[in-house]
Amino acid sequence: MSGSQPIGIEHGLTEIGHQHNDLSGGWLRPAVFGAMDGLVTNIALVAGVGGGGASGHTIILTGMAGLVAGAFSMALGEFASVDTQNNAVQAEVAVEREELRRHPDAEKAELVGMYQTMGLSQDISERLAEEVHKDPELAVREHITAELGVNPDDQPSPWTAAISSFFCFAIGALFPLMPYLLGVHSLLIALGVGGVGLFAAGALVARFTTRSWWFNGLRQLAFGAIAAGATFLVGSLIGIGVAG
Repeated sequence: MSGSQPIGIEHGLTEIGHQHNDLSGGWLRPAVFGAMDGLVTNIALVAGVGGGGASGHTIILTGMAGLVAGAFSMALGEFASVDTQNNAVQAEVAVEREELRRHPDAEKAELVGMYQTMGLSQDISERLAEEVHKDPELAVREHITAELGVNPDDQPSPWTAAISSFFCFAIGALFPLMPYLLGVHSLLIALGVGGVGLFAAGALVARFTTRSWWFNGLRQLAFGAIAAGATFLVGSLIGIGVAG
């Protein structure tokens, strides 16, 4: 057989490939968070100022201000959050590297204990720890992964998080404004379009979870309805008070 043939076929096995979703916080979490936040924030803003009796122009101005402010706030917050997390991991890597230099035997014994906690026998744990500690960088990575549950060589990008949250927030925030931007000055239609956006976003996100699309869609719709109802009530009360 050719040396380039896949190992699975070479041994008479069927090679099955699969791909995991992004779970490290690179783009999925900030994208979902941004889209949902944009939808709920602007649906609530539109409901609040609309409930207070604001004109269509005022609703557009408020919604666009909320879109721009929210998108930048999300992006800057995600960048700072992810960058801080990455730096914290690197600080722990430096601490672990120093501990391995100063107390190699104690660190090796610690790794043996962690392997045994995972269910490996003492003999295998000792041999595995011995092999790992032959490579200082591998030892650092293995200790950090075992102790903190993160891979220091596979950290999310703060730029990816910031950009994905910025654009997803902006797209989500546009939904309840679309009718007004198109000249249809109807609060009910605007909230309906926003609700469709919430349900669609929730149903789409269900693809990355074990939940059904309709449950996820209805859940996000319920969250948005609670926020819109609360701000509509506040806007109505303040609007009535000012009018009086």
